[in-house]
Amino acid sequence: MGSKIHDILDQHGAELLTEWLQVITASHRRGLLKEGELREECREFIHLFREAVRQNSLSDVYSAPWNEVRGLLSNISRMRSQKGFTPSETASFVFSFKQPLFARLRQELAQDGEELLENVWTATSLLDKLGLFTTEVYQKNREEVILRQQEELLELSTPVVKLWEGVLALPIIGTLDSARTQVVMESLLQKIVETGSDFAIIDITGVPTVDTLTAQHLLKTITAARLMGAECIISGIRPQIAQTIVYLGVDLAGVTTKSSLADAFKLALERTGRKIIRTQG
Repeated sequence: MGSKIHDILDQHGAELLTEWLQVITASHRRGLLKEGELREECREFIHLFREAVRQNSLSDVYSAPWNEVRGLLSNISRMRSQKGFTPSETASFVFSFKQPLFARLRQELAQDGEELLENVWTATSLLDKLGLFTTEVYQKNREEVILRQQEELLELSTPVVKLWEGVLALPIIGTLDSARTQVVMESLLQKIVETGSDFAIIDITGVPTVDTLTAQHLLKTITAARLMGAECIISGIRPQIAQTIVYLGVDLAGVTTKSSLADAFKLALERTGRKIIRTQG
């Protein structure tokens, strides 16, 4: 079983390639992939598929004989995800090969129904598994891209700004969870080291709500900054947030707080020995 599949791939490779390209071209969205590139992918797949079948490895596509086939499909899946193909369009690269292959099997085994059935079933099983493999790789690649984008957005959404010599500001907008706290802490500590600042203002005006977990994250950041020699001031304490903090019993006794960023900045300047003076023109 399976030897006939290899014979067809070996003897009719060129015809299979032509027929397969016709099937794919009819279903592919034009403009996403060059014809020469698609032809080379199909040619390479047929070659590697034939070599794996030649080794009589017909059940487990994750075995060693299929390593090169899986490697090719992994590259194809990654490139297609980057070029805007959908998961089904990516998997159809493999599934569409059934049509020309089955047609050849019917021609060669028209007189032997039992052998035809066995070979069609073997080919179906192999191609289905390989098609699902491309979908898994596609999905994994998309998840990696999304995760990387989320990490980049976290970094962009937590900028550390130098307001004055020795004074930094960290405006936080949105929910403060564990993952974001880690990014906030790393960004702040790195900036403290780079600038040698003595004060850091953490502004939570853009934080919609403060719960026990959020308060704990803030305290961790403040503690880390103190270990680096910088004093933290929390600004943006609105009446609702103040009531919530009191209700939750969060201890901010050792933390300086201000209602606005302007008040916190003024306090930080005073503690660095500076004073804001109004001048008249």
